[in-house]
Amino acid sequence: MKPLLSSPLRTPVLRAAALLPCLALWACSAKPPTPEWQMNAHGAARKATEAYLSGEPRIAQLEWDRARAEVARTGRPDLLARVELMRCAAQVASLVVEPCTAFEALRADAAPQDQAYADYLAGTIDSTAAAHLPEPQRSAWAAGPAAQAGLADPLSRLVAAGVWVKSGRETPQVVDSAVEAASAQGWRRPLLAWLTLAAQRADQRGDGPAAAAARRRLSVLEQGLSAEKR
Repeated sequence: MKPLLSSPLRTPVLRAAALLPCLALWACSAKPPTPEWQMNAHGAARKATEAYLSGEPRIAQLEWDRARAEVARTGRPDLLARVELMRCAAQVASLVVEPCTAFEALRADAAPQDQAYADYLAGTIDSTAAAHLPEPQRSAWAAGPAAQAGLADPLSRLVAAGVWVKSGRETPQVVDSAVEAASAQGWRRPLLAWLTLAAQRADQRGDGPAAAAARRRLSVLEQGLSAEKR
């Protein structure tokens, strides 16, 4: 998914800049400073995602509200839709299967690529819409579940794994890859969800050692959560 917002604006360098000393940093630049709302929205969305994945829902909610408020300053529903997509992507990464209703309310104004990404998150995207997905999601979707483990970005890997679960096409390798991606980042919320699923799937296929291993990891995770609450 492309960055939340980026400014394509460019301005020519003032001729006087070659003759006069710069009195401020912005006066030395060949382009205008990034709008404050854009920096604030990007920072809030990033913090919200990290807080959500780390298992800090109160902070996540505060930062999502801040991101929405900053984007609302533009009066652009297409950009607000993109914020909602970012939130829903974090949920899919954590195996939350509820619909992305906040985005759907804004779908009519969303860009085609964002509509395609919403369908991807829902696990209902078709080959025509998949052409609008950003790389590497487009390639991973075309290649099938086996390609999920090759995604370099851990959040993209978790999102892809969640999509395969929602579409009923996950494999044990997909689940294992998601577990390791969440574990390496210390993202407790998705790790709890993926370890729980790993144990359930291992039970279903009669793999007792794998189920026991997943539950031992869950025990370590839960001990850490209990220690923080003391």
